[in-house]
Amino acid sequence: MRTWTEPAYAKINLSLDVLGKRPDGFHDLRMVMQSVSLHDDVTLTLGETERLVLASNVGYLPADERNIAVIAARAFARHTGADVERLSIRIEKRIPVCAGTAGGSSDGAAVLRGLNRLFETGLTLEELAKIGEEVGSDVPYCVLGGTALAEGRGERLKRLTALEPCFILLCKPQFPISTPELFHAIDSVRLRCRPDTAGILEALGAQDLHGVARRMFNVFEQAMQGKRSGTIEEIKNTMIQAGALGACMSGSGPTVFGIFQDESCAAAAAEQLSASWPDTFLTTPV
Repeated sequence: MRTWTEPAYAKINLSLDVLGKRPDGFHDLRMVMQSVSLHDDVTLTLGETERLVLASNVGYLPADERNIAVIAARAFARHTGADVERLSIRIEKRIPVCAGTAGGSSDGAAVLRGLNRLFETGLTLEELAKIGEEVGSDVPYCVLGGTALAEGRGERLKRLTALEPCFILLCKPQFPISTPELFHAIDSVRLRCRPDTAGILEALGAQDLHGVARRMFNVFEQAMQGKRSGTIEEIKNTMIQAGALGACMSGSGPTVFGIFQDESCAAAAAEQLSASWPDTFLTTPV
């Protein structure tokens, strides 16, 4: 019996732009991505079972072929010939579900990296990311992690200068957002603003944390309406007033994040926000 535990790091979008709808029904995106220290643990064990099984500490997650971790294991098997029928997957969830922070995609990416270790297939991260394209749009980035520019559906990746050391506060409101519905909404609204992605890339290259933070922007915020939009703005404003250099919604939401230089300011903001929104996490870049 062999076992390997792989961390599955959450991600945030320092910027997110939707360029338009593609003929295949997906959307062309341009995003600056950053992994953070909040993570799930994905433990892979070979030899305990006669069929692929999955379990987690979260009872409502599907434990069958609908789970992205299982999809990733099947994709790895197709590309490498590895026998995953004897595989047991255990996910210790910490990343909130349906939060815009790639919790599921990161689990799938961790399965690919972990199986590469267990089966000693020797694939590069880039080769694993290519397999990840079949699993989910965010999976290729989650395989690589760090700071990266993602384009296309998210599969075209370019490594960037790492974000300066800082503290990143995540806060997830207690309401779900349907990603397909949000894409549909953004197709029907006129976008007033777009992120200064070129400016973010320049600021990252110059190690200018303030420059990155003040340019952060997510076009999906313009498709939010009503109480949900108000809650997003309330959390952002709380972070800014507490000393964040900038704040933004991540992915398709609803998680909001703020970048802080001062840990004590970030911790105070976390305490304030967690009173209303328990899914609040103080993290750092990875």
